[in-house]
Amino acid sequence: MDEERISRLLDEICSFEQLKYSNIPDIDLYMDQVTTFIDEKLSYLKRNEKEVTLTKTMINNYTKAGILMPPKKKKYSRQHMVLIILTYHLKQILSINDIQTLFSPLVDMAKSGEDCDGNLVSIYNEFLDIEKKEIEDFKSTFDDMLNEEEKLVDCNDKDINRLIVTVLSLVIKSTIQKRMAEKIIDEFFKE
Repeated sequence: MDEERISRLLDEICSFEQLKYSNIPDIDLYMDQVTTFIDEKLSYLKRNEKEVTLTKTMINNYTKAGILMPPKKKKYSRQHMVLIILTYHLKQILSINDIQTLFSPLVDMAKSGEDCDGNLVSIYNEFLDIEKKEIEDFKSTFDDMLNEEEKLVDCNDKDINRLIVTVLSLVIKSTIQKRMAEKIIDEFFKE
């Protein structure tokens, strides 16, 4: 297995500048401005250049699904932006229905006129802290995982088998974590 290429891939996915809350515009934006901003700031998460980060249709669907509160005079606030960013991350794993269920307390607060800025700031900053810690943990444990798989796979096509086992290991971990996230949503957010 090409250790240098694997190391480069690891660096590629783990090296990015987080979008801090203070760098999210504190002025209301039109939809085109929202899609441009999100595409620019989250482009590091795209699998390839052709992948689209966010479209107008997605924003409309998120609003219809109750993940976002309706825009005011066709403009989106910082609250909208935080929910869009978190939705982008969550939709990689969770269904739109699960995301709606998860965000419904916040969206309901905002729709009723209650101030949910403090909640969103706190949630978003915690998200950034968790993301940073998980990246650091992943980098340190990934090499250990590769070393363990080197011991397990023993045959003529060792490199291909190691890559397959590596992918299987990553998928198993993400599946277990996804299932736990779904269980928490089902247990605590659904009536």
